[in-house]
Amino acid sequence: MTSGPLAGLKVLDLTSVVFGPLCTQVLGDQGADIVKIEAPEGDTTRYTGPARNKGMAALFLGLNRNKRSLVLDLKQPASKDALWKLVDSADVLVHSIRPQAVARLGFSPEAVLARNPRIVYAALTGYGTGGPYEGKPAYDDVIQGQSGIAMLMSQIAGEPRYAPMIMGDKTCGLVASQAITAALLARERTGKGQYVEIPMLETMAAFVLAEHMFGHTFDPPRGDIGYNRVLAPWRRPYKTKDGYIAMLVYTDAQWRRFWMLVGREELGLDPRFATMAARADNIAEVYRIAGECMLARTTEDWLAVLAKNEIPAAHVRSLSDLLTDEHLAAVGFFKRASHHTEGDLLMPGPPARFGATPAGIERLQPRLGEHTREILADAGFTKQDIALVLAETGGAASTG
Repeated sequence: MTSGPLAGLKVLDLTSVVFGPLCTQVLGDQGADIVKIEAPEGDTTRYTGPARNKGMAALFLGLNRNKRSLVLDLKQPASKDALWKLVDSADVLVHSIRPQAVARLGFSPEAVLARNPRIVYAALTGYGTGGPYEGKPAYDDVIQGQSGIAMLMSQIAGEPRYAPMIMGDKTCGLVASQAITAALLARERTGKGQYVEIPMLETMAAFVLAEHMFGHTFDPPRGDIGYNRVLAPWRRPYKTKDGYIAMLVYTDAQWRRFWMLVGREELGLDPRFATMAARADNIAEVYRIAGECMLARTTEDWLAVLAKNEIPAAHVRSLSDLLTDEHLAAVGFFKRASHHTEGDLLMPGPPARFGATPAGIERLQPRLGEHTREILADAGFTKQDIALVLAETGGAASTG
């Protein structure tokens, strides 16, 4: 039994790639029993990146701990019957199947909620229902382009670029995990489940526009769209005498201290820079001058003096630097584990801390179909019923 805040909840996970698996990994880290339902060929991420064994590649390992794997072929009758029986006792069903496809399989939200009125049915889609994009396929790159991220990158790179991470899928996965837990809380209060839709485009548009609506927050607009501070050309790691530093001088008091540190006290009285409102109107020039001043000292010199003056600053780290970061080491961020087939693994632990119901890694990543027999037996299936499911999946589920 797990000890996380979601312990005792069962989640049927019909998602794949990144968006859904990150969502359900968060729920699993927090104690939910995640039943990962895969087609006989398995999640595509099982084959993405370096691997010690087929079907257990790096990307899959990063997104699928704290889950049990059940293989079903939902185009076949015994597998469909198995899923319906699992629906009867589940708290959540989450899928990333396009709406028209899930309806053809017979597992529309109306059908599932009619079968189990207490279930939270979460649909992770590319686009919300009711619009012209409804039902279209969507992946992270497409959503980064549609949501404005790629074009924002053009102001840095000179042409549209994708952020160098799977930003859309991961952001939407976190939003989905929050939406599901909110629906579970509503169920505790009302006794009723509900349909929850988490569309990628709408989620990322809201994410991007939280600050970038800016002048268009007002109707009619009172300025341009786009938050000028984060779009300023000098808003980047500052070059020092021997490297780079990440620094954000923000408050009036911090700027006054900074101008004194660099011997430009008069700029603290300059009407263009004296207040937050004035700096907002002249932010590109503020950052340009600050950037020129940073060239005078080494990175370590700056870190020492900025810390003394309570101005936020830090090293600019590479991905490999994170593996040896002293703070992450001190808080036990990275977890080591010995997988029964994949050997020694290193992974980030759950970042959120719960004082009374700690999150954790109770299960390592499952082999394809590893828990098929176990899950079906727990649900009351006979050996004959299980044999029918195994026959439908062509043996893909026979490893459990």
